[in-house]
Amino acid sequence: MPRCPIAVLGEALVDEFHDGPVAGGAPFNVARSLAALGVPALFISRIGADDANGRLLLQSARRYELAEQGLQRDMAHATGRVSVHERPGGGHSFEIHGDAAWDHLDADPAGAALAEAGPGILYFGSLAQRHPVSRAAIRALAKAFAGVRLLDLNQRPGTDTPLLAAESLMLADWVKVNDEELARLAAWFADPSGTEAAQVAALMDRFALQRLVLTCGPEGWRFYGPGGALLAQGGGAAQPRLVDTVGAGDSFTALLLAGLALRRDLPATLALANRYAAFICGLRGPLPSHPQALASWREALQALPPSPAA
Repeated sequence: MPRCPIAVLGEALVDEFHDGPVAGGAPFNVARSLAALGVPALFISRIGADDANGRLLLQSARRYELAEQGLQRDMAHATGRVSVHERPGGGHSFEIHGDAAWDHLDADPAGAALAEAGPGILYFGSLAQRHPVSRAAIRALAKAFAGVRLLDLNQRPGTDTPLLAAESLMLADWVKVNDEELARLAAWFADPSGTEAAQVAALMDRFALQRLVLTCGPEGWRFYGPGGALLAQGGGAAQPRLVDTVGAGDSFTALLLAGLALRRDLPATLALANRYAAFICGLRGPLPSHPQALASWREALQALPPSPAA
């Protein structure tokens, strides 16, 4: 296994809750989860050169033992910020502040870090492509990548456009979406009145996707192959003490990536990922404050059966 089997591209930022700041950003959540689960990740992003939020992110990366060689420093732009507006019952909306350091990713040092680490899997999303500079960098890196490219669409206001979705999907081999995102994609690129399987099949055919993972919150998950073939599915996992849902999808994705990198059985990996996401919903923010709280999940990941194809 390479020193960093997975590369994670995208935003690192601070989520501002009513009771204080929390390190966040979907790719940063994924990368920290991977490190805590025992699967080293190359995290490629950009933060302010010397601001309080950047220091908060560095402290969090070090707490989770996430390597910093792909983390760029920006002298001209501040570390990203997001105001989180919470709703009763655990829901939330985001106010993502503009022109942050992660909007100005430099492709050259990012490409050098990728070449040195030699990962076999590349994760990227859509939010980090909101600015032309980072959009060009991410697409250049993804186009040149020879391994498996997994897109976590993670649509947010300002990047929830058909053009950005289509251009991202064309770069992906695998895609992970939630049920709301699938409905939006079907309205843009398929028959919104068709069955879920027909919508998935149309999307996979149009964008030459190998696999599609659909998450449905408390209703569980489904795993599709070409032609809309349902390869596996699972029900929801209960969380009796819901705190918030921030980072739940990211934790699911992280455990899926970890299982892929370790060549574990995919249905078993997805079932564990679903339980892990439910666990995260019982915490404030996207990860526990102490990485040791993930020790049992790391053990469960290692105990998963190998993939029959491994």
